[in-house]
Amino acid sequence: MKSGDSATTNFCDELSITRSKRHLPPTHYMLKIESFSILSETAEKYESGVFEAGGHKWRLSLYPKGNKKMNGTGHISLYLALVETENLPLGWEIYVNFKLFVFDQIRDKYLTIHDADDSSIQRFHDMKTEWGFTKFLPLDTFNDVSHGYLVNDCCLFGVEVFVHKHSGKLECVSMTKKPDNCTLTWKIENFSALDEESYSQEFTVADSQWKILVYPKGNSIGKAKVISVYLCSCNCLLSDLKYFAEFKLRIRDQINKNHVENTAKHWFSKSLKDWGFSQFLLLENLNDASKGFLVNDTLIVEAEIMAVSNIKLIA
Repeated sequence: MKSGDSATTNFCDELSITRSKRHLPPTHYMLKIESFSILSETAEKYESGVFEAGGHKWRLSLYPKGNKKMNGTGHISLYLALVETENLPLGWEIYVNFKLFVFDQIRDKYLTIHDADDSSIQRFHDMKTEWGFTKFLPLDTFNDVSHGYLVNDCCLFGVEVFVHKHSGKLECVSMTKKPDNCTLTWKIENFSALDEESYSQEFTVADSQWKILVYPKGNSIGKAKVISVYLCSCNCLLSDLKYFAEFKLRIRDQINKNHVENTAKHWFSKSLKDWGFSQFLLLENLNDASKGFLVNDTLIVEAEIMAVSNIKLIA
């Protein structure tokens, strides 16, 4: 469990520390101290030179007789400190997994000390620039030659620092009902001259782009007997995201106002970028002048979006 009452230092208590030994030396930095007894009498705290790891600069902070302000008396206290933070952008955060070491000179192994949860990640930021272990090692153990940590008044500490780079994105999804400017009216002149398929101009609803797609003589079942009408998402052509719309497709009766319309809901995607009705209206009804759909070879098709998703990607 992490605890601490300093603005810049956090430490792990004894219950959260895991100790193990290995032959492999620390990856990033080692601090060798000769004449440790003299150092411990002359310096309450020793700061190592600066080293680089994970694109940032660090140093070790060693308390030879323990960090008294953190109740570390009777222990070696050892911390990893981030330096040159003034060069970092406002609101910076750095996520780090690190291990601290002391060398057992008798057994030729490094005692590794880290959080009990080996995958634990510490967050460095402008109010917490130092993490480590106030009770890194009891002084009685450290000073006992049989343990091999202090031999001929010489000892060796080390550290590994693995910075977790943030390269992800945040996807923010919201839904808008009854959005503004939600209807596109497409007046198709010279309808009889249309190709196999035809698209309207693009229109924007709540930051997403759409088109109407018409097959004048149908595109599947009942082809040559019906007109097919679809709503098409333009966003899906360039994105792997999905976009939702609840919508109406309508062919206007220009004489009697008895419009034909159908309603649908759909999540549009790159593989299903259009959705609608393959048998929207029989061509015999479309071509019946009394029904008012086709007047002077002009057809009016509308798409009305009643609800739509809003999707934003934030780096």
